[in-house]
Amino acid sequence: MINKIYYVTYQTFPADTANSLQTISNIKYLVKEGFEVHLYFPLREKRSSTNLDDLKTFYEFDEHINVFGLKHNYPHGKLKYFKKFSFHISHFLWAKNLISTYFDEHNEEIFITRSDWVAYFLAKKGYNVTFECHQTSRLRDRILKKITNLDNVKVIFLNENLKKHYSYVNKSIVLHNAVDNEIFNKNQKSKIKNKVIFVGNLSRFNKDRGLKNIINWFNDKNIKDNFTFEIIGGDENTEKEFNKLILENQLSNIVKISKRKGRKETIEAIQQASIGLLINTPDNLHSFKFTSPLKYFEYLYAGLAVVAVDFPSHRILPFQENIGFFDIDNKESFYQALLKASKIKNDFQDGLDLITLKTRAKKIINFVS
Repeated sequence: MINKIYYVTYQTFPADTANSLQTISNIKYLVKEGFEVHLYFPLREKRSSTNLDDLKTFYEFDEHINVFGLKHNYPHGKLKYFKKFSFHISHFLWAKNLISTYFDEHNEEIFITRSDWVAYFLAKKGYNVTFECHQTSRLRDRILKKITNLDNVKVIFLNENLKKHYSYVNKSIVLHNAVDNEIFNKNQKSKIKNKVIFVGNLSRFNKDRGLKNIINWFNDKNIKDNFTFEIIGGDENTEKEFNKLILENQLSNIVKISKRKGRKETIEAIQQASIGLLINTPDNLHSFKFTSPLKYFEYLYAGLAVVAVDFPSHRILPFQENIGFFDIDNKESFYQALLKASKIKNDFQDGLDLITLKTRAKKIINFVS
């Protein structure tokens, strides 16, 4: 039986991104299922580290991962201009060098990657590679068309819209994100009625993701008289910027904001709330159509109802009965979504196992083996 998985990625660790957390969390549960996981990634930032204890502390896990951080003597992250070009050329060169240097002899081990170029070079060498597809791009379109007909290539899509976009892919499965249930306090029962919470980065690609609009809407008498709002995420500068907006609107007793917290502390705050918020702007195609937000599944597992901006990506999330949808440009629809959410009883205890990383890991293993 094959019990070793190579996870090769152009991501770097540790990093304050949902993507890096998703990767480490999935690896954690592959290890729990008895697999020996070897993680390969580039040391392309000053804080990049191969120290497993550092990664365990940052991501709050205990499992053993074989960590290989590889030199990154390429322009990405070093140039002020041509950033997109430097990313692509660096990604290409790093992946090509990695595969030819470390994986030049064919074997029967399993590879998983989120890197287009890693998938391409592994596929061409005949390795069994599974590509995790979380969004679209022109490069990805071309690479998948070149390798998807190969017997040694499989694809995991994050949602059904991605699978439809890449309908020509032969071997594929749809697996939404899932939750690390071990970090939840199973004895936590009390909730603050009508407390809305948002957890995550306060901006996306240096643009406001719609949270400032939500704060302004809490000026509405119907909303501020019945609901409170907590925001967790961002750095010190964004916290100051948002606090200034909160003060200008005289909402200090209604809206609270704090910097990014540790995983367990964040989950504790989620478990105390009653409604979780999913918000983004429609100008990013990934958010609009192809995402499967990790925080959504954390909200559900914590027993929260959800209010979500009405995007195609949110309309295909599982357990739709727990969501109140609203128009991103309509305050009244937001208020109505809050009212709906306040009446939702999220008590589907029998379905909680379906959204855990343990269940997702088992499905990954069945698919890639």
